[in-house]
Amino acid sequence: MKSLRELYRIGHGPSASHTMGPASAARDFAARTPEATAYRVTLYGSLAATGRGHMTDKAVIESLAPKDVNFEWKADEVLPYHPNALRLEALDAAGGTHEEALYFSVGGGEVHEDGVTPEMPEVYPDIGMTDLLQWCRDTGRPYWELVWEKEDADIEDFLGEVWETMKQSISRGLDTGGVLPGGLKLPRKAQSFYRKVKRNSPAFRRSGLLYSYALAVSEENAALGRVVTAPTCGSSGVLPSVLRYVREIGGLGDIDVVRALGTAGLVGNVVKSRATISGAEAGCQAEVGTACAMAAAAATELMGGTPSQIEYAAEMGMEHHLGLTCDPVKGLVQIPCIERNAAAATRALACAEYALLTDGEHRVSFDEVVEVMNQTGKDMLSQYRETGTGGLARFTRMSMESD
Repeated sequence: MKSLRELYRIGHGPSASHTMGPASAARDFAARTPEATAYRVTLYGSLAATGRGHMTDKAVIESLAPKDVNFEWKADEVLPYHPNALRLEALDAAGGTHEEALYFSVGGGEVHEDGVTPEMPEVYPDIGMTDLLQWCRDTGRPYWELVWEKEDADIEDFLGEVWETMKQSISRGLDTGGVLPGGLKLPRKAQSFYRKVKRNSPAFRRSGLLYSYALAVSEENAALGRVVTAPTCGSSGVLPSVLRYVREIGGLGDIDVVRALGTAGLVGNVVKSRATISGAEAGCQAEVGTACAMAAAAATELMGGTPSQIEYAAEMGMEHHLGLTCDPVKGLVQIPCIERNAAAATRALACAEYALLTDGEHRVSFDEVVEVMNQTGKDMLSQYRETGTGGLARFTRMSMESD
């Protein structure tokens, strides 16, 4: 498994696979072709189907500036390696192509060129959550200590920067009102939710705060704000909201949260290495489901759970998102994405509390659920995997054709 630096990426929304990844590919290609007078970019599959809503073209144009960029959109052409593909061509003054490259945005902002997995150092053994749990039992140490052992000496500082970015995303989201960009004219809700929670009875406080924090980050992401992939932009609101809430109610320090980020990162890494975190490959179960599992594991640790209880909480977080489709309305990371982050945050905390009431023993392991999620994604029809043609996207578009 790769470093947690490859899982937690800091950047601008609204989509790790549709904006961060293509922007990274464009910057790489531009650096190799400084003599180009213009560029032609062809988007395939899911990148083409929802690229306009995800602002893929805007991200690519900014990365190739100041050169002119022409786009071709081929939503019906899906290349074999991954549904998110883009071909970049460097053009000369006569309009001819003198160099080209094919990239695949495989999820979480990661990019592979020509369908080849890039050579990156393996920081962790290629193991699953069951093996990690056994390591905890054998050594008597918590999950996060494996992160400190395997990563470089700066990993604590890096995760501290991740946490600081998450906190800033929440704060900006809570301080900002107005309407989100895009054609849905969707009003921000985090600010009003937070104010209502402060005025209402304690009965609303738990869910209200979790909703407020998750909405704050998800709305920042939708507005092209700076967020952390956890594990993706579209699911970036779940983990920060749970971390902030549990830190507040538990009177915990930032170092406790940084360690919990290490534990959550191991959970996300297992999913990424053994299955996928890409909504284009496996639907929203791969994004929000993984985020919920990560947040459930982190919350259980922060609340004093054992390694077995942490694994159980993560398993439940993923299990109860199995089959969840990725169906963004108009290709925007807004409906149903933003509400799903809020709902997953409350579910993550519920999974943590459930696991804490048990001895941590259960029948279905986290690794088995990840395997099921991966197979479910493969069995899922393509229109339910971030293409924007099925599910809620199709139903809602029928009533919005006049927009």
